[in-house]
Amino acid sequence: MSNIPLSGARLWDSLMEMARIGATPKGGCNRQALTPLDGEGRALLARWGAEIGLSLTTDRLGNMALRRPGHDPSRRPVAIGSHLDTQPTGGKFDGVLGVLAGLEVMRALHEAGAETEAPLLLINWTNEEGARFSPPMMGSGAAMGAFAERQVLDTRDPEGARFGDALAAIGWAGEADPAALRELEAYFEVHIEQGPVLEREGLDIGVVTHALAQQWFDVTVTGEESHAGGAMSHRRDALVAAAGLVEAVEAIAREAGGDARATVGRLAVEPSSRNVVPSRATFSVDFRNGDEAALDRMAEALRERAQEVAARRGVAVEVAPFWAFPQTPFDATLAQRLRDAAAARGIPFCDMPTGIGHDAVYVARAVPSVMIFTPCLGGISHNEAESITPAQAEAGLLVLADAVLATAGIARA
Repeated sequence: MSNIPLSGARLWDSLMEMARIGATPKGGCNRQALTPLDGEGRALLARWGAEIGLSLTTDRLGNMALRRPGHDPSRRPVAIGSHLDTQPTGGKFDGVLGVLAGLEVMRALHEAGAETEAPLLLINWTNEEGARFSPPMMGSGAAMGAFAERQVLDTRDPEGARFGDALAAIGWAGEADPAALRELEAYFEVHIEQGPVLEREGLDIGVVTHALAQQWFDVTVTGEESHAGGAMSHRRDALVAAAGLVEAVEAIAREAGGDARATVGRLAVEPSSRNVVPSRATFSVDFRNGDEAALDRMAEALRERAQEVAARRGVAVEVAPFWAFPQTPFDATLAQRLRDAAAARGIPFCDMPTGIGHDAVYVARAVPSVMIFTPCLGGISHNEAESITPAQAEAGLLVLADAVLATAGIARA
């Protein structure tokens, strides 16, 4: 699509301008979902879209859809999307690259006076990160039917704020039905890899073929609080019991091997006093695996080790499911378009899975979908040090544009 004036420099400038909203002292971004800063980022995207004639629709969950008409209005839109919200100590590129690469495709088409056969849609999904309101990917998940809309709107953050109220407070509660976003011909998402494979292999593009299955749990260990000056012999220390289980979580993944991953990301202790033996400890468990049967075995191993710790330590342990989704394949035809685009431009690529949840994983349940990965320095993400180069961003843009335009078709240019 050499006659479409795609600009890597313009994309980079837009990334840097968006990064000023919620900029942190260490060079990252704190633009959590449904905060005033999220509202500012949304407003900037809306303004950029208006400048090139995109029409904006916002649904009841705050998902933003910016539409560019096509020559054939009977066709469903070909969509590009990702998210603008970040972690509290997030980077400049996670999610944002996918949104602004899509914007650059539409800017280039506008500049060229080009028209696609199918309409194009640029989507900013609400609360992909799940940093403030959990679980993650609420906007895309609810739009695709994985969550009930009311369930999402009534979710509370750790301070007790309600999702629906926070959305209204920043002015981004729309009226459209989120389910309308299932009516797409295809969906593309560009994202930084958030891992070291592409950089290590000297590749510029990852064609993401599938997403690993995930199971999340909340583990609660209940012991008995007592004075820290008391004898060691009769203690029922919930934290010490939990520590053994946290170590077991890592061991379970290492024993499983292959694609298995395990993480404990949250841990809370009660009553959290220096001189009181903890009576309660709660922690999160995140299991992932490319083999769903192996993932089930990991979950069963956690339950077995919880029973062992409970008996040995004289505590009670509850392992409660929190969230899960199955291994999800991406569309083979769209993946081949990405390979063809990369090969035609001489951009080195490989096929790879994602062990990380993205909006595309939920969208793929209802719409033919695919993802493009670009490298990131050291594989670092969810970190203020997250970094990519302008050339890496441009490679993702070029492959995205070629595959999207091959799917939507060019009516005139």
